[in-house]
Amino acid sequence: MAENNEKIHRMKELVEKLREASRAYYAQDREIMSNYEYDKLYDELVELEQETGMILTGSPTVSVGYEAVDELPKEAHESPMLSLGKTKEREELRDWLGDKDGLLSWKLDGLTIVLTYQNGELLKAVTRGNGEVGEVITNNAKVFRNIPLCIRYQGELILRGEAVITYHDFEEINSHIEDVDAKYKNPRNLCSGSVRQLNNQVTAERNVRFYAFALVKADGIDFGNSREKQFEFLQEQGFDVVPYLRVNAENIVDAVADYETRIQTYEVPSDGLVLTYDDIAYGRSLGRTAKFPRDSIAFKWADEMRETTLKEMEWSASRTGLINPVAIFEPVELEGTTVSRASVHNISILKGLKLGIGDRITVYKANMIIPQIAENLTGSDTLEIPETCPVCGGKTELRAVNEVQSLYCTNPDCDAKKIKSFTLFVSRDAMNIDGLSEATLEKFIGKGFLHQYQDMFHLDRYRAEIVAMEGFGERSYKKLMDGIEKARDVELPNLIYSLGIANIGLANAKVICRYYKYDIDAMRHATAEELSEIDGIGEVIARAFVDYFSDGKNNAAFDNLLQEVRIVREEIDEAGQTLGGQTFVVTGSLNHFGSRNELKDLIEKKGGKVAGSVSAKTVCLINNDATSNSSKNKKAKELNVPILTEEQFMTEYLGMEL
Repeated sequence: MAENNEKIHRMKELVEKLREASRAYYAQDREIMSNYEYDKLYDELVELEQETGMILTGSPTVSVGYEAVDELPKEAHESPMLSLGKTKEREELRDWLGDKDGLLSWKLDGLTIVLTYQNGELLKAVTRGNGEVGEVITNNAKVFRNIPLCIRYQGELILRGEAVITYHDFEEINSHIEDVDAKYKNPRNLCSGSVRQLNNQVTAERNVRFYAFALVKADGIDFGNSREKQFEFLQEQGFDVVPYLRVNAENIVDAVADYETRIQTYEVPSDGLVLTYDDIAYGRSLGRTAKFPRDSIAFKWADEMRETTLKEMEWSASRTGLINPVAIFEPVELEGTTVSRASVHNISILKGLKLGIGDRITVYKANMIIPQIAENLTGSDTLEIPETCPVCGGKTELRAVNEVQSLYCTNPDCDAKKIKSFTLFVSRDAMNIDGLSEATLEKFIGKGFLHQYQDMFHLDRYRAEIVAMEGFGERSYKKLMDGIEKARDVELPNLIYSLGIANIGLANAKVICRYYKYDIDAMRHATAEELSEIDGIGEVIARAFVDYFSDGKNNAAFDNLLQEVRIVREEIDEAGQTLGGQTFVVTGSLNHFGSRNELKDLIEKKGGKVAGSVSAKTVCLINNDATSNSSKNKKAKELNVPILTEEQFMTEYLGMEL
């Protein structure tokens, strides 16, 4: 009796832990435990339920997915959307298949969607939700990249598939987010948030794709009792179907091995495979359990596990003050690559692992990609959480957000918080240094490589550390050094802009430099009254410029920076200043210039100014679409400002013959 009570108590603990992990992962797009830990606890719960003959209310073994959020309309599914039973053993797939043929496909890692078509048109799209009730996202589905809005089949068609975002699109979207902490953690989280947007314009910008994996209903069509025929029918209607292979007991193991090779370069996120009987009637005859249909089974990669020793815990500070723990361990070979470090994500996970330097740990790659700690075999629990920031020495504190503990630096002047200024410093319009993303800068700052701008030109001091960093190597290091050396030759306006002076953009920096004839001392000692007299430089900009150079620390830092660079003087053709004192606005696409910036640079070199909005001072608005109802066109018409095409401007103001 006592033993059974202990088992029930343990089951209650497991149900609560797994429910919280599922709620965080599916409803809140955050991760509080690794996939490995979740699967391990889940399997333990299944075993206990079998031993006790009891299933507790809310057990994840009989409930599926997350609860639908309130922001979107809810709708019940016609039939429950079940999860799949799973295995990590290839031979079990062969035994499961028996003498039947099957379809082996990717198990895509996104958000499951049900589409319904009537009379050849998309009627509705609903997320899986909790398996019984989902969220209606029809307007969002209509802007997916590859969903047909109209199809030939005129009956009621219901199909299921996965909405996904490719790794390429994920990286592209993240590259445009300057705030490191605002970047998306993985493609699944990005896809989940994109599909469930209230404004489908946001969805349209995210390049969401849909891959069908099951046909639920299509009356009047003879599929010859074949799932493959259903896939072929869907393809005929214009749907992308999840890539699959037809398999049998003889080739199933080799087919899995082939997928295992391809996942390394497969562009769509996948966390395993799905095997389904091709024989529809046979699959249906097997029925279902409370949670699983018996006509399909999921295969999850058996994680390649390696035992190693924890050498140190690196504490990496970020712009927001968040200090992330990164485990450094004796290098091991995993999935064909050498791995020596893994993020521990937060203090809650770190404490759960009971880590200590010298502990024996097991590590693996989640989905064969991301290094993770699976278990701590020693469990010494001796690792000390730093009381001071590794970058600035300021006091740290633990903060709990959604019950997850994380470590933060409390010093508002911490060097790690300078990430934004360094990001601007290396940007294209500033020093234009290639190979330095915000994430890389954050690592350099966190390791203490960068304190002032001048330090950028002495990163060679840390060659060994940089070459050893994940994502770097000799080739990347050399490319970075070449970019830094090239950046030493810089035009003064770009250098001024790189300082990050409030309200000083590149255009304003050019105007000021030209006014003072590139005399650095004259510029630094200018008064706000003098600057305000420059056409286009108002009181706010003038005051910001003067305040910056009135600060002794700023001047000292600028002097140090000047020691590292060579000012390239922009050659000004005085006779060519044909646009002096004139202000223009450029909008829309161009035909004769690579970008609006290219045309803008040409106008400025001829003494003109390019503004961002139309005003009474605007000489003309350059827009190849004079008939559009854009705000700039409307404003130009209100003020009687001429709207010229690119060709008209080039002929009338630049004197160019086309």
